[in-house]
Amino acid sequence: MIPQPAPTVGRSDWFVHDRFGLFIHWGIYALPARHEWVKNREKIADADYQRYFDHFDPDLYDPAAWARAARNAGMRYVVVTTKHHDGFCLFDSQLTDYKATNTPARRDLIRPLVEAFRAEGLKIGFYHSLIDWHHPEFPVDGLHPQRDDLAFREAQRHRDVRKYAEYLHGQVRELLTNYGKIDILWLDFSYSSRDWGWSKGKGKDDWQSERLVAMVRQLQPEVLLNNRAEVGGDFVTPEQYQPRGWVHVDGQPVVWEACQTLNGSWGYDRDNLDWKPPTLLVRMLVDSVSKGGNLLLNVGPTARGEFDPRAQQTLAAIGEWTRLHGRAIYGATASPLTPPPDCRYTQRGNRLYLHAFAWPFRHLHLPGMAGRVEYAQLLNDASEIRMVETGTLGHGTPDSGAADSLTLVLPVQKPDVTVPVIELFLKAAPQA
Repeated sequence: MIPQPAPTVGRSDWFVHDRFGLFIHWGIYALPARHEWVKNREKIADADYQRYFDHFDPDLYDPAAWARAARNAGMRYVVVTTKHHDGFCLFDSQLTDYKATNTPARRDLIRPLVEAFRAEGLKIGFYHSLIDWHHPEFPVDGLHPQRDDLAFREAQRHRDVRKYAEYLHGQVRELLTNYGKIDILWLDFSYSSRDWGWSKGKGKDDWQSERLVAMVRQLQPEVLLNNRAEVGGDFVTPEQYQPRGWVHVDGQPVVWEACQTLNGSWGYDRDNLDWKPPTLLVRMLVDSVSKGGNLLLNVGPTARGEFDPRAQQTLAAIGEWTRLHGRAIYGATASPLTPPPDCRYTQRGNRLYLHAFAWPFRHLHLPGMAGRVEYAQLLNDASEIRMVETGTLGHGTPDSGAADSLTLVLPVQKPDVTVPVIELFLKAAPQA
């Protein structure tokens, strides 16, 4: 058996069952459409960034359409940016004027999203930035957009991060109080190890993370908290890469979730053409589950409030795969068995799912599986896959594989699905 993670403080049973979620990065950075870090990358001052606030008018925003797209893609939960590092709030915070209700949008954009996704049966998660480049008390450090403006740095050197922390805590309190039950809270991110000489990075002492997390646990005891406030958390969040195996912390397996983009950018990036094909994204989902993890896949909506057509097409393609193969994902996890090359195993009880990343000619050999499988079928259409335990595979030629291997006899043509899956019904283990 594979060692399992220790119980989490927040409720994680649904999370490790549902496996697949939608990340949404949306804000006024959708107007420049040059990555959500555009204010940092281009060192834009507040006065120049204001043009995006003044012209933010997502007139085509239809959160019900977003929720349908997520559900049809096979996603079971959503995590949406309530505030990103630029400080702009999509919700109607009473602690700032820098929010959607004061733009041409004239409304809280989070509340209808929460209602729409709940109506589709998806769990609700909030991403809230620990960083805030707009707040007047957030210190100017090496990540701040105006880090190279020496006169600005000098004029603002008396900023008090303790006052900013009170604002941060107040907004988290609003989010966990005003929108009903919240299932996930993403706090992002700490960088206390950074040192630019003239400034240092920010971390748990700046955020007053222990006090912040205590408040979170008090307000929403079941909420799942990520690990980026530097005081632990319920799950860890590898970003933009796939771990080599089940993620461990201090030698112990943990609940984990890979967060990935469609094209390398979290926010809407009009000219970014590095779109991952649906085949690769399905493989990333399978790979995550085969290692005991989840996949949180991001979409960056446009400034008019729609999913880019390329994002819509990608989600639809993933959805066609999950519609047929969802039972190899939901409620499944890593298997202690070793799959053949170019394949992954996921397992749910006595059902073992073989995901074939490469389709071989005629035969697929499963080491150590002789005598352990009672029936095999393609999952997409429930058509039988014949099995050969021992002996010859054709014209009297003996099988040179291991004596304990099971051979699956496959159709020559790969099934017309993104990643074929073979469902293996395992025999009950003999009683001791």
